Amino acid sequence: MHRSRILASLLLLALAAPASAQVTAIRAGRVVDPDGGTAAENQVILIEQGKITAIGGNVTIPAGATVIDLSTSTISPGLVDAHTHLCMAVVPGRDAGSYYYTTLRDPDAFRAIEGVVNARTMLQAGFTSVRDIGNEGNYACVQVRRAIQLGLIVGPTLITAGRIIAPYGGQFHLQPDKPGLAEPEYYFADTRDEMLKAVRENIHYGATVIKIVVDDQRYIYSVEDIEYIKAQAGAAGLKLAAHAWTEPGAHNAAAAGVASIEHGFDMTDADLQLAKKNGVALVGTEFLANDDTTAYHRQWVDRLRRAYKAGVLLVYGTDAIDFKPGITRGQDAITGIDPWVEAGVPAPAILRAMTTNGTRLLGVDDVRGTLRVGQYADLIATPDNPLTNIQTLKQVSFVMKNGKVVER
Repeated sequence: MHRSRILASLLLLALAAPASAQVTAIRAGRVVDPDGGTAAENQVILIEQGKITAIGGNVTIPAGATVIDLSTSTISPGLVDAHTHLCMAVVPGRDAGSYYYTTLRDPDAFRAIEGVVNARTMLQAGFTSVRDIGNEGNYACVQVRRAIQLGLIVGPTLITAGRIIAPYGGQFHLQPDKPGLAEPEYYFADTRDEMLKAVRENIHYGATVIKIVVDDQRYIYSVEDIEYIKAQAGAAGLKLAAHAWTEPGAHNAAAAGVASIEHGFDMTDADLQLAKKNGVALVGTEFLANDDTTAYHRQWVDRLRRAYKAGVLLVYGTDAIDFKPGITRGQDAITGIDPWVEAGVPAPAILRAMTTNGTRLLGVDDVRGTLRVGQYADLIATPDNPLTNIQTLKQVSFVMKNGKVVER
């Protein structure tokens, strides 16, 4: 009899749980649809168990709901930075402007702590999803992602690359008596067996995207090399991102049909068309033009202008790595908007690059990236409409991730 009463009580609790789940209601001045390029006025968003359950102008707020009044603000999906290095901070003066020295001086334990801090400030700035594209030592950022997923720390949805796969030397010039100084920052892979092992080790240790360096040595990965690595990553459901700084490197990456070309600094119009044809996203890291007043600045901006006119799929990514006193990584990352404005890219296209284009590249668009029923409530509030004033994204006043308000 006692056992029956316990079972009955448990059943009643189970039945009552859904009904008692807390509902959050947001009164929004307007809600932006980046793909449609439209904004709906005077909307109500209902959120339950982290996901949007209703959105519209005639939605009734249920009794007992927690109401957040953002009726004077514009609500947009959370932002994406698809090229980050959270577990790295180049210190001016100490590192001579080279992250090579950073990797030698900062142990992985410290870099993981940097990743925790940078992840939090990225989220506070409105970046609810980011892709850490490597340079994380011995899987430091994988552990940051794990801590976020376990709820031990706050941070964005994090896609991590682990160790960058590259031809011998990676992005460094080594000395014959100190050949190990570039590892574990990079995983050198020059033969098919080495490429296969590099992909599998990355996956085994927790990478959720595979990153390769195509061309920072005089010898570069061929189209066939890249296709082989892409196939091995794809067999495990992972996408391939390709660092390509030179024209030959970008050509090979575009021809191989990688998921994304990182930088693509020296891409020709023909290679931009090839990338478009093969469905390759360009994560151009134009943010780098902010600190460059030389001809390189003009080249970054011109390549972005040409890529937009060519119709290439554009995704926002910064490549921010410098420690800047008084400026958080998130505050720094949002300034990458400026070269896009300089290149003449319209505000709606910039917003798509920072939201829906980004979540599609990251592979999380089934549950994130738009404000619709069934999606996680990842959203930001700004004083103005980013479809007409993209600079308003520098004034994010409210951030929500998975239906929870982010402390700022």
